[in-house]
Amino acid sequence: MSMPFYVPPEQVMKDRADFARKGIARGRSVVVVGYDRGVAFVAENPSRALHKVSEIYDRIAFAAVGRYNEFESLRVAGIRYADLRGYSYDRTDVTARALANTYAQTLGAVFTQESKPFEIEIVVAEVGADSDADQIFRLTYDGSVADERAFVVMGGASDAAEERLGTSWRPGMTLGEVLRLAVDVLGAGDNGERRALDAGQLEVAVLDRDRPRRSFRRIVGPLLARLIEPRETSDAPAESLGGPTGPTSEASPDGADAATAADAPPAGDEPDRPSDP
Repeated sequence: MSMPFYVPPEQVMKDRADFARKGIARGRSVVVVGYDRGVAFVAENPSRALHKVSEIYDRIAFAAVGRYNEFESLRVAGIRYADLRGYSYDRTDVTARALANTYAQTLGAVFTQESKPFEIEIVVAEVGADSDADQIFRLTYDGSVADERAFVVMGGASDAAEERLGTSWRPGMTLGEVLRLAVDVLGAGDNGERRALDAGQLEVAVLDRDRPRRSFRRIVGPLLARLIEPRETSDAPAESLGGPTGPTSEASPDGADAATAADAPPAGDEPDRPSDP
């Protein structure tokens, strides 16, 4: 009688972790960084339909790297969780910490019980009344949660990119400054070569603490191109970015609104939550 095949549990966990890390490292990086008016998300993503950064609830956003179908299922589940909790209790009861804990349980269960772990890494961020109240939670493939301060980089050569970001970031930076810094970090290669990234290759969004309720908005088109343009002069005036009651983004030259249709609420009727896909 042949002996059953046996693999030590620690070897199984190590193999799963190596598998997940390799899958995540193949993806393009995402930078999440705080600025003077909130939290900015910058991803290298030329697609205008498959988003790496999305709104979850009023002041909470989601960013991810890795397999799209895997993190998209978590994003949709997060929206449903937040909507149900806000409806059952109060909108203020929906927090990034509670959502991060829910995601951690799901990721941990998949990592230990399923045949293949999720090849994803995600960030759940919430903008507060001031920069000290902002929260950024980083979740890895095995369900580990880290409470990050100021900035985080996921995917690709994230360790080197995070080190470069840490040497240049400082509290109180404006939106234009952090976007140019993030683009510089994303364009820096491991071998010293640099890539020029334009607005068409980037997905950029912010959680703006000055907006009355729904803080999330995307930045696209000419406004994004102007903000990431290298220059020594001061940043674009704050009013061009849209104040608490101003527009969410700048109109493009052909008359189309720069905000994507999925994120722009209908005129005169702001929905209570983002729509499920």
